Amino acid sequence: MINIGDFVTRKSYENDIVFEVIGIEGKECILKGVDIRLMADAPVNDLVVCDRGKISDDFFPSLDFVNSLDRNEYFYLPGKVLHIDGDKSYLSRCMEFYKKNNVLAYGKSVKESEMYKEIPKYLQQYNPDILIITGHDAYFKKRDKENSNNLYKNSENFCKAVKEARKYEKSSDKLVIIAGACQSNYEELIKSGATFASSPKKINIHALDPAIIATSLSLLDRSKEVDLISLLEKTKYGKDGMGGLKSKGTMYVGYPRNEA
Repeated sequence: MINIGDFVTRKSYENDIVFEVIGIEGKECILKGVDIRLMADAPVNDLVVCDRGKISDDFFPSLDFVNSLDRNEYFYLPGKVLHIDGDKSYLSRCMEFYKKNNVLAYGKSVKESEMYKEIPKYLQQYNPDILIITGHDAYFKKRDKENSNNLYKNSENFCKAVKEARKYEKSSDKLVIIAGACQSNYEELIKSGATFASSPKKINIHALDPAIIATSLSLLDRSKEVDLISLLEKTKYGKDGMGGLKSKGTMYVGYPRNEA
């Protein structure tokens, strides 16, 4: 017996991902990834109830440059983050991650199809250095074989949102945009103006991957160029899940530090 709120895996996918059951329609269950930004459906007889397991966001490589800051001489103003997410629970998890790493971030939960309408307002309100546009997405391989034009669940919505953000600020040096979710159309997101995007290999990404990129750039000196390969390796699936353009940090460094 499967119930809403149960944690399950799919036998047909070798029990690779833990999901929460968020809906049941007849003999079909609607599933949401616990760690992975993935929505799916599956027949009840394909599911196995399991433990949620301990969710830890400490598995990522440490953001070691944070610990190397010279607190005795200089003061630091990390880049400001605006995180727009189609999923409230993933957004909450990302906001905790920013807080843990002392990054000033503002989060808004907006349905993917409505993001392009809302983003100009929030950009004006918060004037961020880094904008995240994420939520849920999917690549429909079967439709690709049928030569369908609609191959992605939300990539088009993400692209529209990125284009609206670029009307506000054209330069990636002034506004870094991180866009996409699981299996998103990486090439089109970059063409639309994203600085970083998912997913080069059309794979799933971790709930925190966009926040990892944003936090790393927020805490990197504006005068320094990011080590792109090293940065992507900090995400759960590396260059297969996230990719992007060479960029600089967004943190201001000042002197002297006020001791008062």
